[in-house]
Amino acid sequence: MLMMLAMLGMEVSYAADNADHDRARQAVEAGDVLPLRTILDRLDHEYPGQVMEVELDREKGEWVYEVKLLRKGGVLMKLKILARDGTILGSKEKPGKSHKPNDQGEPR
Repeated sequence: MLMMLAMLGMEVSYAADNADHDRARQAVEAGDVLPLRTILDRLDHEYPGQVMEVELDREKGEWVYEVKLLRKGGVLMKLKILARDGTILGSKEKPGKSHKPNDQGEPR
């Protein structure tokens, strides 16, 4: 019984993921959203780093990309980008963990 419930839960989640994917694809095809490749190419010039995660969500009636980048020095950056035209709505940075010496003056 538990196995069937778990399988049912996975199917519901999978169906929701497909619906989100279809909505996002339709938004790109309709011209309401810039393709992800276009957004990432623009970001690479101003915010070079490794893309860790990307989400496309609706916020206050607008499509918004949320992009997490791992930048030089281990800095994690989160950017919110208006998907319609690539305008950066905001950004946050979390500094990387530094390697501080321990009490004996040796690296950890």
